Amino acid sequence: MSKLIITVASTGAWPSKKDNPAIPLTPEEIAADVYECYQAGAAVAHLHMRDDEGKGTMSADKFEKTVKLIKEKCNIILNLTTSGDLNATDETRQAHLKRLRPELASYDCGTMNWMNNSVFMNHPKFLEELGMTMQEYGVKPELEIFDAGMLYNSFYYLKKGVLKAPLHYQFVLGAAGGMTATVKNLVFLHGLMPEGNTWSALGIGKGHIPIMMAAIALGGHVRVGMEDNVFYGPNELAKSNAQLVERAGNFIKLAGHEPATPDEAREILGLRV
Repeated sequence: MSKLIITVASTGAWPSKKDNPAIPLTPEEIAADVYECYQAGAAVAHLHMRDDEGKGTMSADKFEKTVKLIKEKCNIILNLTTSGDLNATDETRQAHLKRLRPELASYDCGTMNWMNNSVFMNHPKFLEELGMTMQEYGVKPELEIFDAGMLYNSFYYLKKGVLKAPLHYQFVLGAAGGMTATVKNLVFLHGLMPEGNTWSALGIGKGHIPIMMAAIALGGHVRVGMEDNVFYGPNELAKSNAQLVERAGNFIKLAGHEPATPDEAREILGLRV
């Protein structure tokens, strides 16, 4: 019986309480939400921050306050985003990593058109700097893969020494500008990934369930949460992120596996203990 990791992405940078009143936005709300998700079976929490107006921010102070509140409650693995504010500078996208030294942080493996209205910029110079920052501060990158080109970028940065094996991939399917959330696309990306690495997958919106079920069937890990999907079912808003985590845990158990605890996830991902 294998252990599969559930990551919860509870907030993101764009969904609002107009989309779902249960989405947490403040440090206090996020911390309480993450603790509920930990109790429901999540081993990793992927964190975004919001400013006082509810917009995505890379404020290191917001991250610090939220991380402190979460660590007072539980030992869930914290995965801090390095994106979420399209106007952030290369410096502000890394400042919180240097201050807080999280176990995981996102590493978006290329530039892409974003939601048909903007550009998600990840310049090669920034990616090289970010990779070296993560090595210096002991942060394991979670490689965010929105299309196959980003996967090949990771091979280049691995060869160059910017990234260190084994790698951990997060296949993000369904974002406008990236690959659509189909099982065929997930199987294609999974087939390109070299052996010896770990991986997780998510489908945005209506692709949420098919991608989660396919990832479990392939032996991968999963990510759920209102960053990616505010619904529980057709025309039914999720009551909480913990509800989404609990369902993922049930699917994992039905497939003959068990949700990993945070410490088991640390062992799977090769994190420092």
